[in-house]
Amino acid sequence: MEIVIITGMSGAGKTEALKCLEDIGYYAIDNLPASLLVKIADIGSAGAKFERVALVTDVRAGKSFEDLFKALDELEAKGVHNTILFLDASDETLVRRFSETRRIHPMESENLRVVDTISEERKVLDTLRERADLIIDTSHMNIYQLREKLGELVGPSTTPSVNLTVVSFGFKYGHPRDADIIIDARFIPNPYWVEGLRDLDGLDPAVCEYVLKQGEVEEFLEGFVELIELVSPGYRREKRAYLTIGVGCTGGRHRSVVVADELARRFIEKGNRVSVFHRDIGKR
Repeated sequence: MEIVIITGMSGAGKTEALKCLEDIGYYAIDNLPASLLVKIADIGSAGAKFERVALVTDVRAGKSFEDLFKALDELEAKGVHNTILFLDASDETLVRRFSETRRIHPMESENLRVVDTISEERKVLDTLRERADLIIDTSHMNIYQLREKLGELVGPSTTPSVNLTVVSFGFKYGHPRDADIIIDARFIPNPYWVEGLRDLDGLDPAVCEYVLKQGEVEEFLEGFVELIELVSPGYRREKRAYLTIGVGCTGGRHRSVVVADELARRFIEKGNRVSVFHRDIGKR
């Protein structure tokens, strides 16, 4: 088991770092109390699928990090590999970020300006910063540069491709606005016009069998899966961790549902993480 503990200055990018690590295969936990850190390790040791965990702990958990240091010592005693990743940025950068986002600093006080609050936070985190294994200054980084840096320092992605979402829909209700790729399944004969199938939907085995046995469908499915496998490395290279595929037919009840489910099944067989949503299956 491997645990990455993300900490550091408020506004330095801890939340974004957690998202980045989640995208490359880590189980992500935000604002975990230090007292629960060892329990997470125990759960992983008991066989749960927590091989790689990334978590954030910072001043929101309280000014004292004695519990965290105690937990780290226990992890060492248990032989659990852990890395403390400390994110920092210049005072000027942090003040600008708080001003731009209008977020409230977790240590904000009526008697202190933001710049003074940042100074106080540095004092609280000083001992933890000294214990950090990795320190990243994000003053001149955007999210993509941070993602690339984390990939270099923490390790390569365990996700072989982009995370896929397949959405079936009916064109007469409009296409999904968040879809990156739209497939038109209206080239397949419509089960709506087949006696006994009209009142069923694409989840029914009879409808599924009818759609999948059509001549061009198998060739289409094989070709589309190959296409996504071909372009996935490019999507990841361009920092696209997620890809939404819309599969449409006229009403979104028959052909699109079958094709979406079959594509999802084949993508899963290829090792992809896939979710499926049938947007219009209940509409008439």
